[in-house]
Amino acid sequence: MLDLSVIRQQGSFRVDVSMKTGAGVTALFGPSGSGKTSVINMVAGLARPDQGRIEVDGRVLFDSQQKVDIAPEHRRLGYVFQDGRLFPHLSVRANLNFGRDRVPESERKVEFDAVIDVLGIEHLLDRRPALLSGGEKQRVAIGRALLASPRILLMDEPLAALDANRKAELLPFIGALSKRFHIPIVYVSHSMDEVLSLADTLVLMDQGKMAAIGPTEDLLSRPELRPLTGRWEAGSVIRAKVEGHDKQEGMTRLRFAGGSLVMARNHLALGSTVRLRVHASDVAIALDHPGRVSVRNVLPAKVVSVRQVDPSLVDVILACGETQLWAQISGCAQADLDLKPGADVYAMVKALTIARGEVAETGET
Repeated sequence: MLDLSVIRQQGSFRVDVSMKTGAGVTALFGPSGSGKTSVINMVAGLARPDQGRIEVDGRVLFDSQQKVDIAPEHRRLGYVFQDGRLFPHLSVRANLNFGRDRVPESERKVEFDAVIDVLGIEHLLDRRPALLSGGEKQRVAIGRALLASPRILLMDEPLAALDANRKAELLPFIGALSKRFHIPIVYVSHSMDEVLSLADTLVLMDQGKMAAIGPTEDLLSRPELRPLTGRWEAGSVIRAKVEGHDKQEGMTRLRFAGGSLVMARNHLALGSTVRLRVHASDVAIALDHPGRVSVRNVLPAKVVSVRQVDPSLVDVILACGETQLWAQISGCAQADLDLKPGADVYAMVKALTIARGEVAETGET
C-alpha cells in the first residue's frame, strides 16, 4: 500500500529510508529524533525529500527523477496529529464534514454514520471543541481524517498528549479502524504498549534509518533487536486464542502453538485472537518438573540458544512447541543450571505477571 525510498538532509541529521508496508497497522517505533515523524511528513507532503520516490496505493505522490510532487491537499491522505487541530469555531459535526465535503461524492468510500458508530461520538455532534476532553478531541480528529476517504491514514503519536486513562479509552477505537474501513494506517509511536495493542507490522527506526521491519510479534521477540526495542521491554510476544474464563478462580485460559497459559481473568471474548507479551524477566527455568508449586504456568520446553549479555545477565531462548519463549536469568543461575542448546527443561510463568495491559485483541478469529 505504501512504497517509499527517500533521502532528506535536515541540518546534520539525514533520513534515508526504504520500506514497503501493506494492509493493517504499521507502527514506526523508535526514540525521539529517530526520524519517524520525518518519514510520514514526507508521505503527507509536509516535507520534501531531496531525492527518492513515494507511492501510495499505486499512485505516485513524489518522484524526484520524474519531477512529480503532488501537493499535500491533493494526495488524499488522512493525517492525525498529536493535538486534534480541530477548528474551534465549528461544531463537531461541521469539523467532521470538513474533509468529507472536499471529496467528490463518487469517491466517498467511508460513511458518516459508520464513523460515528465506531468512534462513539454521536452525543458530541453539536458540541464545540472547547467543550471536549482530550480523548474526545482525538476521536473527532480521527473521524474527520477518515471521512476524507483517504488512501492511507497517517497518525503521529495521537495519544502522546493524553493521560493513561484516556489512552486506554482510545486504543480500542484506533484498533478497530483499519479492519472496519479497510484503510492502511501508518502509526508513529515510542510507546511499546501502543505498538503491542495496534501494530500488525513493526518498523524499528534508528538514527534516520529503518533498522528492521516485520510482524510485530517476531521483532519484539528477537534478543538481537533489544537495543532498539528497549532493555526493559525484553520478552516474547505470543499469538493465542481465548479458550475460557473461570469466574470462580478468576482466571482466563489462553491457547497458543505450544500449550496454554492462564492469566488473571479478563474481558476478552471467547475464541478471540490476542497478542500477549511475556517479559523475559518473568520466565523461570527448571531442569525437572517442579511438582506442586504456586506458579500456574509450567510448560515443557527445549533450549534453543544461550547467550551471555553481561556478567550478570543471560538470555535463553526456549522452544515451547512451535513458539519461542525468551527468558532472562542471572549469570549465577546459568552457572548452576549449565543450560545448553537441545536440553529439555520447563519454563515457568506466574499467571499474575501476565498483566491485562500486556494482552491485545487482534480482531482475528
